[in-house]
Amino acid sequence: MLEKITETVNFIKNIIRDTPEFAIVLGSGLGKLQDEVEPIHILEYKDIPNFPQTTVAGHEGQLIYGILEGKKVLMMSGRFHYYEGYSMETVVFPIRVFHLLGIKNLLLSNAAGGVNPNYNVADIVILKDHINMMPEHPLRGKNIDEFGPRFVDMSEPYNKKMIAVAEKAASDHNIKIHQGVYVSLQGPTFETPAEYGMIKAIGGDMVGMSTVPEVIVAKHMDMNVFCVSIITDLGGPDVAFAVSHEEVLNAANKAMPIVITVVKGLVKNFQ
Repeated sequence: MLEKITETVNFIKNIIRDTPEFAIVLGSGLGKLQDEVEPIHILEYKDIPNFPQTTVAGHEGQLIYGILEGKKVLMMSGRFHYYEGYSMETVVFPIRVFHLLGIKNLLLSNAAGGVNPNYNVADIVILKDHINMMPEHPLRGKNIDEFGPRFVDMSEPYNKKMIAVAEKAASDHNIKIHQGVYVSLQGPTFETPAEYGMIKAIGGDMVGMSTVPEVIVAKHMDMNVFCVSIITDLGGPDVAFAVSHEEVLNAANKAMPIVITVVKGLVKNFQ
């Protein structure tokens, strides 16, 4: 795996010939954020050695190197999910690549189902913590010492300074924003009313099928991590609304201008 990652890193390095300041991973329906980047190089996943291929609608399958708010960024339009049948080491493969490219800051985004009664569809939530309920752990197996320690400190999974900068960006534009706890499940089924109730009972504000494996691996490599969720549906024991992937994408599209404002503010002002 280390050899494959190194081969991928060398391929990308030979093209971009620079060290981006931020890596950004776009979740379901968040592809429009890539339009904000002034592109320098666009790499199709299929052309990158050892890179997986995305199979989910709303995930484009491109690695975009360019300029956002005066900063060099490497944007991943389309992520990989455990439910697609990929191994965990494949799901987190790009995060390992970002680290070996010298990138210190990782910005993640996702679509999530809300269980907090204060949330509405299309609300924006900054992750302050998470609960990992995936059936596989991305660090299971022999530790690769070149990446990080065997046992990883997760006392601050999401960088508090990044959260503060993003919240100020939201405040400056009179944007209402929440902080919450994200619970990760395997998927690909949306949760039943009882499962939504369980999420709430264990301390979760929202639930999704991604992000947490990426965060764990990023923290293993001592990266600064920030994540923003769009609430695309609501659920609970007393909430039985039907939900579809199309509705998720529609809600993400509605919230997109707000996410763009917050992420641009973070990229511009985080030092």
